[in-house]
Amino acid sequence: MDRNGIVEHFIRVRDRLTLFAADYPAARPSADGDDTLPVICLPGLSRNSRDFHGFARAISNDRMRPRRVIAIDYRGRGRSNWDPDPSRYQLSVEAGDVVDICGALGIEAAIFVGTSRGGLILHLLPGIAPGLSRANILNDIGPVIEIGGLLAIARYLNDEGRYTSWRAAAAALKMLHGPAFPALRAVDWDEMAQSLYRETDGVILPDFDPALVAPLLELSAETPLADLWPLFDGLREQPLMVIRGETSSLLSQKTVSDMARRHPGLWSLTVPGQGHAPLLHLPGVIAPVADFLATLA
Repeated sequence: MDRNGIVEHFIRVRDRLTLFAADYPAARPSADGDDTLPVICLPGLSRNSRDFHGFARAISNDRMRPRRVIAIDYRGRGRSNWDPDPSRYQLSVEAGDVVDICGALGIEAAIFVGTSRGGLILHLLPGIAPGLSRANILNDIGPVIEIGGLLAIARYLNDEGRYTSWRAAAAALKMLHGPAFPALRAVDWDEMAQSLYRETDGVILPDFDPALVAPLLELSAETPLADLWPLFDGLREQPLMVIRGETSSLLSQKTVSDMARRHPGLWSLTVPGQGHAPLLHLPGVIAPVADFLATLA
């Protein structure tokens, strides 16, 4: 356990890579005791467990119903091992890693929160681990991905810089993403830098294996993307919430409306002043998410 009360797990998965998970214990037992489902957080393509620190703190200390929260670093991100075979940086492998981590932690069922790529992994889980996900929150992702937004992600990840100070890293993030995130304050950009980068020998670097970006660089505006609606239909039997950034370039409002038609019980939230992908711990987001969680076991 680190000095902040976070339990740190280093878990060896089936191909012997060691992956990291940050475990935030519930602040106190819930009224329902140990039957309260934990929340498992899955980050975006190049992101890591630190993305969820503020969110995990809020949910694990919720006044009415605190829950255990686990945030995962995929292979090649954060404190997890990089994969010596970059061809294994794919959704099916990462979904298998999530199942392995849950098994190692003794988690048989959970509520999942998936940001961007994490939400795509959630589309796969019912097929490979039936019953593991009891409810899902999709953060700025759905069964239709806008190719323009995907190409934009490829461009800025490919151009990720090296910085001489944390202040410079935060300033670069604000310059790049500021137009899509007018709601963010200076402290939010500082926190984003701390979650996205690591310091190595005095240099601030992106905290992921650069090999992750290579498949995105092969995309073009004409690239056909997979039809994920059949996989989305596998989520229809579970409670589902979708969060969309008001200025998102990856998830359209039309797609959210189509999701609602297929899932009549869908909870949806559009976050003003944020793009892809909304920060979940900020005001206007955390309260609706807590309301959704309050309806679950």
